[in-house]
Amino acid sequence: MKYLRQLFIGIGFLLLGSLLVPSLTHANEGQSYEVYSSVLNVRGEPASDGEIIGVLSKGNKVMAFQEKYGWVQTYYGGHVAWVAKHHLIPVANTSQSSSANTQSVTTTDSITVTANSVRLRSGPGTDYNVIGSSSAGDTYNIVETNGDWHQIKFSNGSTGWIAAWLTNTSSTSEQSSEPINTSNNTNNNTPQSESLEGYTIVLDPGHGGKDSGAIALNGIYEKDLVSDTAVRVADELRNAGATVIVTRNGDYFVSLDNRASISNSYQTDAFVSLHYDSFPTIGVNGVTTYFGNGSDRGLAQNIQSSLASTVSLDNRGIMQRDFSVLRGTTAPSVLIELGFISNPNDLAIVQTAAYQNQVATAITDGLVDYFHR
Repeated sequence: MKYLRQLFIGIGFLLLGSLLVPSLTHANEGQSYEVYSSVLNVRGEPASDGEIIGVLSKGNKVMAFQEKYGWVQTYYGGHVAWVAKHHLIPVANTSQSSSANTQSVTTTDSITVTANSVRLRSGPGTDYNVIGSSSAGDTYNIVETNGDWHQIKFSNGSTGWIAAWLTNTSSTSEQSSEPINTSNNTNNNTPQSESLEGYTIVLDPGHGGKDSGAIALNGIYEKDLVSDTAVRVADELRNAGATVIVTRNGDYFVSLDNRASISNSYQTDAFVSLHYDSFPTIGVNGVTTYFGNGSDRGLAQNIQSSLASTVSLDNRGIMQRDFSVLRGTTAPSVLIELGFISNPNDLAIVQTAAYQNQVATAITDGLVDYFHR
């Protein structure tokens, strides 16, 4: 009798535990979702305070592998990632048929590129070799999908891989009259003289979220000052014809590796990281542009020269430093310190709209000089 009581108690605890433990469900095989929010953060954990490792846009497709706590598990950049399910719409995986007759229409999955200067690679990941590039509007047939990468086929029979988060997936009929672009473009840059038309610039506002950066004399966070400046720089770059990718569009944390990964996902022509400096001695002041290796010196020199001739702060010149965010990017890259917020004079100036507009103009002009030198 004692044994039976213990058995019943054990079963009771098991039943209670099954009610209390959050469920982990597997999504149907092949189930995909479409993002319907304008911006959807991709997180490393199924929680609203999980680290943001990327961003999806409205219309992007997400392949679900399991659900947990109202979050959908997928893959991003080859790593496990989570997105909030309430921002997703299920996508039917059935073939379309004509309502006018009973003849079935064979469908083929295809993707349309949604960004300019997207790199095509030899395998499903940013570690694979670049074999070409593609631009927004280009369409390819899908051979297979591996995580968040699509293998696509070119007209010569060869294949390549493209990041799924830079595309929209659709189902196209073999009877459709829409042309399919199956070329393997090797260079889509068609720059116009004295403009940035055809160039892709990745703009990296430093810090964000839990990483406030330096704190100014008046208590202002570097991350906020950088965000305000980045908006003006991005607008000026776009006015000059550039395609601008921003590593963060709000106050959230992005790791240094992920900033570099974002840049490496595109056919990036220049990576520009924006910061404001600080030093224990309040007399230190001025603007500095850093570069990581010798091949980036020219970019640093052009931007620093343009800043020195445009803004009123002291010119500290260019300096070489082994910063992680510069070391991890494959494109020409610089990190700009736009003044010392630990210096009263610099701080008073850098907070003004006039100064930030001057910075935007100077950086844009510096890039134009660099590409058209």
